[in-house]
Amino acid sequence: MVFVACSSRFELGVLEQRRKAVVVWLILNGRVEEALEQLSREYGVNPPRLKIGLPKGKKKRSLGCYSAKDKTISILNSDTLREPFVILHEFYHHLRTTVDLKHRGTEKHANRFAEEFILSYKAMVNETRNK
Repeated sequence: MVFVACSSRFELGVLEQRRKAVVVWLILNGRVEEALEQLSREYGVNPPRLKIGLPKGKKKRSLGCYSAKDKTISILNSDTLREPFVILHEFYHHLRTTVDLKHRGTEKHANRFAEEFILSYKAMVNETRNK
């Protein structure tokens, strides 16, 4: 007997949405390292380091930043660790600099990357509430 696995684009889209929603859920629940490990596995890169406290000169204007040199996401404070937009935005910069050292990725693309995950999470929450 031969089994053939078939998935429709809809099913793959739902799985992708759930995967993204889980990453956001992990961040919201303080499991940032686990979220970064999951993202890194998914995209085939080593996980970035995570540091609380921004480098000098960044403290007044941002909640997070990424250092390609150190492969480190720096976050303003411990409260910011539970901010999916900040974590995902900075992970995008990690991803881009790991794949292509010349291209750091634009802020617009980093924002869009983070927003896709957050929208997936919101859709899954709404779906759950409507059941």
